[in-house]
Amino acid sequence: MPDKILLVDDDLNILEGFQRSLRREFELETARSGAQALKFLAETGPYAVIVSDLRMPEMDGIQLLSAVKTQSPDTIRVMLTGNADMDTAIEAINEGSIFRFLNKPCSKEVMAKTLTAALVQYGLVTAEKQLLEQTLSSSIQVLTQVLSLVNPTAFSRAERARRYIHHVVTVMKLGNPWQYEVAAMMSQLGCVTLAPETIDAVYSGEKLLPNEQKQYDAHPSVAYDLLSKIPRLEPVA
Repeated sequence: MPDKILLVDDDLNILEGFQRSLRREFELETARSGAQALKFLAETGPYAVIVSDLRMPEMDGIQLLSAVKTQSPDTIRVMLTGNADMDTAIEAINEGSIFRFLNKPCSKEVMAKTLTAALVQYGLVTAEKQLLEQTLSSSIQVLTQVLSLVNPTAFSRAERARRYIHHVVTVMKLGNPWQYEVAAMMSQLGCVTLAPETIDAVYSGEKLLPNEQKQYDAHPSVAYDLLSKIPRLEPVA
């Protein structure tokens, strides 16, 4: 399925003109306002690229693309305007992280080249994100398997904590719930450095020898050192 592109402009003639000239090359949709564009983004998105006119009533292009940046950060954002004012361009780039800034009237050739470049950029962004997510998921699986093999008792405790945290996160409607659950699952990771007998003694309430207690007290730091070296797991660590 081709990556979708959304063109946003309050001028119907401009939208129809781009649709006629570019529809054979790109999967195009149109919106007549910022509010309509955000509605489409929520209902039928994500879009690979959103091209917005700057001057629109009620919600201008800067406001729209800033909202898009928050709701769909991977979407590549392009600004189209008849206003060549440099301050406006700088504001648009800073507020909405604009990929390109095009002046009206924009020819079919310039728009086509811009959309092609934007789609390439979108492909790079999403491919990198997918690679990171797969690497992250694999890293968590490996660490979990190591914990289960080396210290099954600590693994069981971590899994129990994960279930509790899942319930808490769901009830409290916390953002990024995966971070809390992974943190719970990895909370006992440092126990891989401890003898199973030490863990059994801790969980049964027995008093540890001073050296054993020192080693046990250090297990959160061990987990932190391991997790903080993995990209995107810094908050978990």
